[in-house]
Amino acid sequence: MKLRQLLEQNYGKLRDRLTRRFGSADFASEVLHDAYLRLHAGDAAASIRSPDAYLYRVALNVAADRREADRIWVDKATIEALRRRDDHELDPEETAAAREEWRALLRAMDELPPRRQAIFIAARLDELPHRDIAARLSISVDTVDRELKAAFEFFAKRLGKKRPLRRGSGSAEPS
Repeated sequence: MKLRQLLEQNYGKLRDRLTRRFGSADFASEVLHDAYLRLHAGDAAASIRSPDAYLYRVALNVAADRREADRIWVDKATIEALRRRDDHELDPEETAAAREEWRALLRAMDELPPRRQAIFIAARLDELPHRDIAARLSISVDTVDRELKAAFEFFAKRLGKKRPLRRGSGSAEPS
């Protein structure tokens, strides 16, 4: 029997094992596909002492290679992004203006009522969902929304913005 045939026969079992190992059925399937392509059509399973263990080891090697390639790609992408930075990102005037705007925001935040300030910090800095904030403060989600809206409107007015800053928890989890 050929190794490719053995992989085909044991595909479900191998995919389940790799899914448990890596936590992703999609990743496991991709690894097995690449492993299949790496195996030579003429490789005979009979010449290998433990063909099942061999196939699993091939799959683990493929997974390691994929992860290393992904890591290198991310590193290259990061380097390229840094290389292509616009000159204005490093402009001292813009940096100073951004720092001053941050200081103004911090001063404005000190002027918020304590509950509104706590809600704003929890939503925007801690990125907590609105329902978690409501539960923590024993208030309704509607109250959290109203307090955030009031905070954003206050900041927009205080900082001279024409429209309020973006509202919401900033978290990926729905409120």
